[in-house]
Amino acid sequence: MIPPYLEALNPEQRQAVLHTGKAAGDALMHPLLILAGAGSGKTRVITTKIAWLIREQGADPFSILALTFTNKAAREMAGRAQLIDDRAGLAMLRTFHSFGAWFLRRNGNLGSLGSNFVIYDDDDSVALLATLPLLEDLPKAELKQIAHSIARAKDYFLSPEDPDLDLIDFHPEFRRYYTQYEDKLARIGNVDFGDLIKKPVEILRANPEVARRFHDRFSVILVDEYQDSNIAQFELLKELCGPATYICVVGDDDQSIYRFRGAEVRNILEFPDRFAGADIIRLERNYRSFSPILDLASSVVNKNEGRLGKTLVSHRGTGKTPTLAFLPDQDTEAEFCAELIEKSVNKKAAAYSDWAILYRTNAQSLGFETEFLRRRIPYRVVGSLKFYEREEIKDALALLSFLVNPRDEIAFRRVVNKPARGVGPATVDRIVGEAAGDLAEAVRRILPTLPTKARAGVSAFFKALEGGLSMLEPVSPESDGDNNILMFNRNTVEASDENNNILFFNKKTAEAADGKKRPPKGSKREGLSAGEGLSLCVVRLIEDSGIGEYHLTHDDITGFQRIGNLQELANAASIYPATRAGLLEFLEHIELDRSIEKETGDEGENGVVTLITVHNTKGLEFRRVIMTGIEQGVFPRDDKVGDDLEEERRLFYVGATRAMDELYLTSCAMRRMFGRTMPMKPSLFIGEADKNVLRIIGKPPFGFEGRELTDQGPGTGPMVRKPVSSSDGRWKVGDRVFHDDQGYGAVTEIRESDEGPVIRVKFETGKDTHFLSLRQSSRYTKIGNDD
Repeated sequence: MIPPYLEALNPEQRQAVLHTGKAAGDALMHPLLILAGAGSGKTRVITTKIAWLIREQGADPFSILALTFTNKAAREMAGRAQLIDDRAGLAMLRTFHSFGAWFLRRNGNLGSLGSNFVIYDDDDSVALLATLPLLEDLPKAELKQIAHSIARAKDYFLSPEDPDLDLIDFHPEFRRYYTQYEDKLARIGNVDFGDLIKKPVEILRANPEVARRFHDRFSVILVDEYQDSNIAQFELLKELCGPATYICVVGDDDQSIYRFRGAEVRNILEFPDRFAGADIIRLERNYRSFSPILDLASSVVNKNEGRLGKTLVSHRGTGKTPTLAFLPDQDTEAEFCAELIEKSVNKKAAAYSDWAILYRTNAQSLGFETEFLRRRIPYRVVGSLKFYEREEIKDALALLSFLVNPRDEIAFRRVVNKPARGVGPATVDRIVGEAAGDLAEAVRRILPTLPTKARAGVSAFFKALEGGLSMLEPVSPESDGDNNILMFNRNTVEASDENNNILFFNKKTAEAADGKKRPPKGSKREGLSAGEGLSLCVVRLIEDSGIGEYHLTHDDITGFQRIGNLQELANAASIYPATRAGLLEFLEHIELDRSIEKETGDEGENGVVTLITVHNTKGLEFRRVIMTGIEQGVFPRDDKVGDDLEEERRLFYVGATRAMDELYLTSCAMRRMFGRTMPMKPSLFIGEADKNVLRIIGKPPFGFEGRELTDQGPGTGPMVRKPVSSSDGRWKVGDRVFHDDQGYGAVTEIRESDEGPVIRVKFETGKDTHFLSLRQSSRYTKIGNDD
């Protein structure tokens, strides 16, 4: 008779739960891989299996070890299992790192480690590296990179003497750095996070009697989310498993998306080879999404070579076909999403909380936040602060604010010593105390009396401001009042103290700026690019002030995310002129958006729209999902090839399978990137997708193989206002052009007039021009077209 708690399981789920690893007449223990597709109920299976082993098979709860990757998941597994049998609470359910710490507290002495060790986090590791004689003079940014490389080496179970270490870091001195770091860590008697996995493996290998003790202790080992495991974690599992150990792992090779954290998809792909005699049970019944959504997601991920393969079948049956919207630009993209959401809520067909906007990087949230604030659409940003609340954005805006108004004490205090320039609180208080409003004037007066280090720091700060100002077009003295913008006193003299190299905005600066703008220094190093309009000033200021480098050096992941956010701020500035008035208008626009945000009330009965990166959606689900920015260079990025490109396909699959009822994809012909408006191509994922499960709206680009429906659907008003092709068939948005006088450019907008199509072109020089297609097309040469 089947126990009641198993009756709710489908046949494949039940088969996975009832699998014991023992086959009739076979002395070998057969491992089990549960290949669980998205939305197939894997958590229910693994928790039910724990309870079933205890309740029906008489397994000792103390003999069960279940490993996962987050404390939340471990608690959820324990709670669900205990609902079936209270004794499941006696099983050991931990994260990998928690288990490693537990192991080392009891057995660390076998690896010359006391039980009272402290676990170092990333910052502690950087601080330890800074104490090494070989590294004490290196800047913090380089120390962070070395610490990151050491952490990755431990994820891949590589020691300083390992010949494969060069695959982690090619620096000729990295082995010495790693060796000295390990020696110092051992002398102190502490461990880092990588050691929590690596050291238990080393102890188990060096001490067979300890290994046998653990083989006897844990007769059952279960692992959740196995696709997220790294090489070191695989080595740990291998050492914990004895001849009689039953190991069962649950995961989905198509949802392995954390390679940048060290996750290795090969662990799950090669599980049948590494654990002899393994059985595979596929959970392919999806309880979340309608079948067209699953078919679309599968058609893309099926292009991967590195996968075990499965076919998802929707338990819910057929629903609405996913929609692919071709749009002119990112502003239209934000309008499209907002209109789609508003119409569904106004018709009471959905609540705000039913909707999620997905994007590849956090920086892409800005356009949606701006549009939603204007329309009073409530939203929340998951996994990150709202755009204008992010530290790096506040820092950049403080620099711009002080550039506009040198009386802004709050902005001055925030950034005058960030990054550290030796300008301590006492110096800042003195400058503020001496100021009769204008802080720049106060600095001019007291600069010679400041301590040497503080004097140099303040000078560096104002030098950076001068660099930003030099990117603005000079204006006549009479226009200052009209622009209502307070600049540095021109009579500050290029030098109350020339040796301090303070350069305030003056006639010489204006002359230097006129027609002689240069790309900001260091932009290649920090990943920022200046392009059109005001972005020149924004990027120059971010880089000359050191704010860009300061935020880049946080770590490999958040550092580049922060630089991406700063680039998005520069992109937003690119549509404003590089003038004082343009800067003031840009800041005013931002402040108005922020004031609207403050006025927004509670969530209301309809909840809020979720703005979230695709990575952060793992494990979540939403009734209606819009995946945005499905363009080459955005999703996937152009630098993704080989294994990295396969992971991008898996990321697309994860995003698409978050949708329960409706899925929308957006692809833009133009996007502001690197400080300029650039033509975009549809993502290769769109080309790989099965067009039979896509409803296409908007104008597909030339060469796109798919069907264009006449029914434009909801939210397509902006596309009517902004056609992507001219009515005479000569031009489309995104076309690259060449003009004898202006050089290279791209078509950014097309509108119809009484005299025919009007074509707008932006050139690489920054020039923006319009021409009549019927009369003036001969002056413009279309280049790089696919005709």
